Amino acid sequence: MKFNSNLYGDSYRAPWPLNNGFLMTLYAGLRASKNWEASIVEPEPVWQEQIFTGAQGVPIFCLVAIPDHPVGTIIGTYGITGDLDDQWFLRIMARKAYAKGYAVVIFDWRAHGRTAELSPTLTSDGLYEGEDFVRIAAAAKALGCPAPFWFTAFSLGGLLALWGVKAAQTLPEWGADLDLDEAEVGGSAVICPALESMRSLTYLTQAPLGKYLEKAIARKLKSLLHQLQQYHPGQFDSDAVARVYSIWSFDCEMVIPRLGFDSVEAYYKATGGIYLLPELTKPTLIIYAADDPLFAPDLVGDIQSVCEQNSAIDLIMTAQGGHVGYVSSSACQQQFEDSDRWWAWNRMFDWLDRI
Repeated sequence: MKFNSNLYGDSYRAPWPLNNGFLMTLYAGLRASKNWEASIVEPEPVWQEQIFTGAQGVPIFCLVAIPDHPVGTIIGTYGITGDLDDQWFLRIMARKAYAKGYAVVIFDWRAHGRTAELSPTLTSDGLYEGEDFVRIAAAAKALGCPAPFWFTAFSLGGLLALWGVKAAQTLPEWGADLDLDEAEVGGSAVICPALESMRSLTYLTQAPLGKYLEKAIARKLKSLLHQLQQYHPGQFDSDAVARVYSIWSFDCEMVIPRLGFDSVEAYYKATGGIYLLPELTKPTLIIYAADDPLFAPDLVGDIQSVCEQNSAIDLIMTAQGGHVGYVSSSACQQQFEDSDRWWAWNRMFDWLDRI
C-alpha cells in the first residue's frame, strides 16, 4: 500500500474496548507489557554492549546489533521512565528493524538504566539528548553501522529524537570531531511524542483520570532519583530530592538549576517540540493519537496546523490509539496486511520503505 498519512490515520482501528484512549494506555502498561513476546514472530537480535560518548562527554550505554548486509541504521530510545531491560515497546521495534535488515542501536538515555550508573548527569528534554543521538550515530558508524541513520523513540523519547534531527541539521557547526556527514542522518520517526509539556502537564494534573497517571510517573521519577543517589553519593541535594513529589517538582528541584533556567515554564518553552517542528528539514514521521490521555486535547489542532506547514513532516493523526498503545483490531490488521497488532511500528516501516 502506498504511504498516505491521511488514509492511514483514518483507517486505524483499535479492538473494543481499547477504542478508549485511557483504557488503551492502561492495557499497554499493565497487560501488553507482559505478553508482547507472544504477539510477534521476529526473534531478539544478538546484542553487543557498547558505551558511547554523548554531548558534554556523558557516557551512554547502548546495545548494538548489525545484520549481514545492513540497509541502514535505526537508533532508538524510550520515554520518561524505565530502562532497556523493561522497555518492551522499544524491543518490538528493534526486532522488527533487525529482521528487515537494519542495524539497530538502542540506548539508555541520560539518568536512566545503565547510563545512570555511569553518570549523574540529569535529563534535559532534548537540549543535550539531541546531540547524544548524533554522537551515537557517529560511534555506531565506526562499528560498521551504515547510513542512513534514522532516529526513533516514543513519548518523551520522541521529543529527544526530534531534537536529534535538529542537532544533525546543524552538525557542520559543532561536529567537526565526528566522522559523520550531515547528509548521513536520514531523519526521524516518532510515536506519541511529548510536544508541549506546559499545557499537557497542566491538563494532566487537573483531569480526573490524568492525575493518577501523573502520580504514577512522579513515583517512578522519585525512584530514579533514589537510584542515582545510590550510584553517585554526594552528587544530589537530599533536601531537594525530598521535595520532589510530581513531574513539575522534579524539573523544578533537580533539572532546571543545573541547566540555568529561571523557571520551569522557561525550560518547557525552550525544549517544546511544537516550537521545534517548523525548523525540521529532514524527513520526519509523527504518529499521534487524538485520544492520548497524557497530552492536552487542544494540542491536536495546533499540531496538525504546524505539520501542514512543513513539507518535511508526515503526520499520522488518529482518533484512537492512546499513549504508546496502538494495538490494532483483527480487521485492521487484515486491512493493512500486518503480521501482528503493533500498528504504529508497522506504519513506521511502511514510511521508511517509501523514503
